[in-house]
Amino acid sequence: MQEAALYSKNPDKSVKCFLCRHNCRIKSGARGLCMVRENIDGTLYSIFYGKPCAIAIDPIEKKPLFHYFPGTKSFSIATMGCNFQCEFCQNWDISQYGRSVGVADLSPRQETQAKACYSKPETLPKEVAGLAKENGCKSISYTYSEPTIFYEYARDIAKIASPRGIKNIFVTNGFMTREMLDEAKDWLDAVNVDLKAFKNETYRKVMKADLNGVLDSIAYIKKLGIWMEITTLIVPQMNDDKKELEEIANFIASVGNDIPWHISRFHPQYKMSDKPATPADTMQMAYEIGKKTGLKYVYMGNIPGHESESTFCWKCGEKLIERFGYNIGFNKIDAGKSCPKCKVKIDGIF
Repeated sequence: MQEAALYSKNPDKSVKCFLCRHNCRIKSGARGLCMVRENIDGTLYSIFYGKPCAIAIDPIEKKPLFHYFPGTKSFSIATMGCNFQCEFCQNWDISQYGRSVGVADLSPRQETQAKACYSKPETLPKEVAGLAKENGCKSISYTYSEPTIFYEYARDIAKIASPRGIKNIFVTNGFMTREMLDEAKDWLDAVNVDLKAFKNETYRKVMKADLNGVLDSIAYIKKLGIWMEITTLIVPQMNDDKKELEEIANFIASVGNDIPWHISRFHPQYKMSDKPATPADTMQMAYEIGKKTGLKYVYMGNIPGHESESTFCWKCGEKLIERFGYNIGFNKIDAGKSCPKCKVKIDGIF
């Protein structure tokens, strides 16, 4: 275990965590809402430091990041736990560690995974950075679960990786504090934030969190100059009405119309396995709302082969990057990051 960052100690041996916006006050012997930060006799520890439960080499497009070194590989890593409790989580078997969630096979699977994480040798930050370099990865993505809750591990990896020219990415729910972002701004190069809904009632009921904290993080990330793309999973009967989609698109545009918006199709999962997949008409409506709002780049996800997977010039409509799923057919964006046809600037890091 590693002593946690961003917390304060109290005389009664309780601590207050400032890593995410839950700001948990944790008694000695207890854990925070994320279930992976434990107070041991007045000192807060990150219990899975150096104990990843998932490692993979992914295309950067899988994060999804379409305007951040497209076509490159990203070394992806996660530890168990999350500060959200999303009922549609696709990685619930690792994210919901330590919780009773009403899924019959979850506890045994979690126990097996936790034991495997604890029993294997530590994967130290220098090893992760070395593996990323050896495998020709342009970046390391902290993903699958919520990177905020394994911040110390991600930070220590990034501080070794950055001098080697390896970029560092959070795929996140956006519920970190400004204090965390201030500490990370020198090594955190890009983020994809899940903006899951635009009603606080939904966030409280379905995610067990708060919308306003996510909105503040999005605005602050933009202010810090960290490259950001936003994803919204469109879930039937949760966030798929026209008004709410307009509110999401308008908010993103108010922060910056250069922020790519990924609208992703929902497939039945976890506690929402009884819901239908998102209808194609709803996805098309969301796409048109995004474009009408003035967002320069809107993408549909989980619909392989759809034209909206590709990047088009926001001014003249020229197809610049052709995609099918996570595969790139061609990339015509020149070294000056501009459209070769009309010469307008294309936002991103290429």
